[in-house]
Amino acid sequence: MSTESFDPRERAESPKRADPSGRAGALERAIEAIPLVDHHVHGALAADVSRREFEELITESDRPVPAWMTQFDSQIGFAILRHCAPALGLDPHPDPETYLARRTELGTEEVNRRLLAASGIGHFLVETGYRGDEILGPARMAAVTGRPADEVVRLEAVAERVAAGGTGAAGFAAAFEEALWEHSRTARGLKTIVAYRHGLDFDPGPPTPDEVTAAAGRWLRTAERSGRTRVDDPVLLRHLIWKGVERGLPLQFHIGYGDPDLDLRRSDPLLMRGFIELAERRAVPLLLLHCYPFHRNAGFLAHVYPNVYFDVGLGVNYTGARSVAVVAESLEPAPFAKILFSSDAWGPAELHHLGALLWRRAMTRVLSGFVADGEWSESQAVRVATMIGAENARRVYGLGEDA
Repeated sequence: MSTESFDPRERAESPKRADPSGRAGALERAIEAIPLVDHHVHGALAADVSRREFEELITESDRPVPAWMTQFDSQIGFAILRHCAPALGLDPHPDPETYLARRTELGTEEVNRRLLAASGIGHFLVETGYRGDEILGPARMAAVTGRPADEVVRLEAVAERVAAGGTGAAGFAAAFEEALWEHSRTARGLKTIVAYRHGLDFDPGPPTPDEVTAAAGRWLRTAERSGRTRVDDPVLLRHLIWKGVERGLPLQFHIGYGDPDLDLRRSDPLLMRGFIELAERRAVPLLLLHCYPFHRNAGFLAHVYPNVYFDVGLGVNYTGARSVAVVAESLEPAPFAKILFSSDAWGPAELHHLGALLWRRAMTRVLSGFVADGEWSESQAVRVATMIGAENARRVYGLGEDA
């Protein structure tokens, strides 16, 4: 680990636009000071990785990177070289070889410390259901950052653990319910990846007990033959979701952009309207995650349904220099009390850092434009940025105030 001194308050610099009034500068400082609540994130890497592994972790593709190209030649790659390099002690815009050499020199532990501190994230809600042995869990994220980190429990992961532990079809529903309540005892929220496993065009109502038992029998027999417990039966997925609603914690849905395991055509949140309306009477917050390129549709749903919230997390990182447009579009129809911040970072701490930095940069540019045009006051801009960056998540997840 490097012994060079590093101020945790340091941020990688962002390009400034001319602003003779000084308003954008004051607004930027206010947005920079928000201790963001990342309401959907995964842990940072727990071990060093090779260049090939690193490049595979900065794309949503699950295919090997072709030998004739590099993932650094992308919006996210350029954003890493521009905004993460200064936090690692380099000038902006190094070549990938120089950047990765510096990363190796420092080591993953120091890279995590620097980039997570520079993000200015004040509270992490960590989803733990995917390749958890390769990344830091909530306790280790809290230890590295000195900031609170709570868990978000993935419904499908709980069901698959129940199946792997041995249960019959008739006993599955009860076993899942017991396991869900136990695993979520200290969690702040739940998450489903039904968009990946089936699509958002699922039957909106809860299945009957007989339907659940029959579906569990089919699933368990298939799992026994294949040795894989992946749950993708639409009846079981609906059962997991409705049990999540019964649990009463905020329930997150992956929406839109993701890896090729997902059919993007079936991940438009408008497909969920029937479910949203049935769930509305339960008053459980439904959080639509990331949403790109359907973020305007998510904004409509947040506008018309009191139980729906959304963010543009994953899309911000992967649109890089164009993320200002994505953030601007997220501010169109939805009430500002219904929009949250997330990074959806998994693995390289660059993704955690960029999720925060690019969001702050985009909010500064968009809101300063509103102020300069006389549409908003500066105090309104600061209040909305603080709501979206932290206060809305604190209200929805019952976080209270951190020290």
